[in-house]
Amino acid sequence: MSDESEEESEEGEAEDTLGEYEGERNAEGERHGRGKARLPNGDTYDGEYEHGLRNGQGTYRFKNGARYIGTYLQNKKHGQGTFFYPDGSKYEGNWVDDQRHGHGQYTYANGDTYTGEWFNHYRHGQGTYVYKDTGSKYVGGWVHGNQEGEAELIYLNHRFKGRFSNGKPVGRGKYIFDIGCEQHGEYTQEQDKGEEEEEEPSLLAEPKWKASKITKLTLWTPHGETPPPLKEASLEAPPAAETEAGAGGDGMEERPTAVTEEETVPSIAVSVTDESDEGRYDEPSAFEASSEVLSSVRDTGEEEEENREEEENKDQEDYGEEWGMHARSSVRV
Repeated sequence: MSDESEEESEEGEAEDTLGEYEGERNAEGERHGRGKARLPNGDTYDGEYEHGLRNGQGTYRFKNGARYIGTYLQNKKHGQGTFFYPDGSKYEGNWVDDQRHGHGQYTYANGDTYTGEWFNHYRHGQGTYVYKDTGSKYVGGWVHGNQEGEAELIYLNHRFKGRFSNGKPVGRGKYIFDIGCEQHGEYTQEQDKGEEEEEEPSLLAEPKWKASKITKLTLWTPHGETPPPLKEASLEAPPAAETEAGAGGDGMEERPTAVTEEETVPSIAVSVTDESDEGRYDEPSAFEASSEVLSSVRDTGEEEEENREEEENKDQEDYGEEWGMHARSSVRV
């Protein structure tokens, strides 16, 4: 791949031959002001130019149906903008140097949504992921696309508070149930006894929940590391394969088929993996409370209900005896 200066030189020389252009130009003949362009690959751009580069508000339509509507800075998506992907997913939010960066919302093809902070194209910082099928949601920290740090998983009638690492719950935490009790415990990661020693240590079993006690509602919260603070986006030019065709002239944007920053929706069963070079994600995991957790809490609730009924019956018996004694004494008088 040629270096950046060579690419700029080639683009500058070919500026007037890059597809068709209809619009304003400056005294030097550069595309400058409002204009429309149809690029050789079939993509189109309708918007503002400055000295031959997309600069300001514009709409870029890809041949495969994807499109970006928002602001540009020197041929790169920068500022507020919305990207519609070929699979029906959509990102709406801030961009820096062609990367999702700042605050934004990504709506996945299956209806799931992530709303929160982004850093260099990754979910990073504080954010909320909502699973459409179940209505459950993850609220907490993210690091480079993975669930990380203190967080809360909220389900229909219970929620889990604890810490996550690489998309999985780890260490101490608690399940909070709507019936008014909590189950405290911790998640541990153990290898199955049947696994061979030669097997890679990274192939660990899923985290297992070990309960320690059941209590009434408390104000306890997990204490753990928070995601690293957001840093300024790198202003270094990304590799040519991931950027628009060039900085000079009307460079073509990266193809959505490549696959233009498109993300796959997370599946609610597996841990998150990093985005690939094309900017894709797997779904973050929504850990369900194990049957042991729910059954033990259910048993506790039933036991408490039985105790309450026994106390009420006893109170009624005591009241009946007391009323009878009072009635008898009244008769004697």
